[in-house]
Amino acid sequence: MRDNDWKSRLGVVFSTNPDYAYTDEYDPVPATLPPSQQRLRVSYERKGRGGKAVTLVRGFVGNDADLTELGRQLKTRCGIGGSVKDGEIILQGDLRLKAVDLLRSLGYTQTK
Repeated sequence: MRDNDWKSRLGVVFSTNPDYAYTDEYDPVPATLPPSQQRLRVSYERKGRGGKAVTLVRGFVGNDADLTELGRQLKTRCGIGGSVKDGEIILQGDLRLKAVDLLRSLGYTQTK
């Protein structure tokens, strides 16, 4: 969506200043909060997944690279499969307790 510059400028009508430079207040890369300030939610879900049980980790505030790295660490330490999609980490199976323990060992203190 960011490829189409004209869509982000729909509110600008006209400027007579020849040195005018349009500024976009959009922050493309959010700053990643330290682990102690993250408020992660660990939940269990089966609905809409063909009856397969998954553990979801939601609420990560930061860029996609850090989220992918956290997902990789969780999958490796749990010894299971999963993925990172739409800002959440998906772990295969019911691993709520193990995921919370691992997140706490990584410094994420505010997990539920």
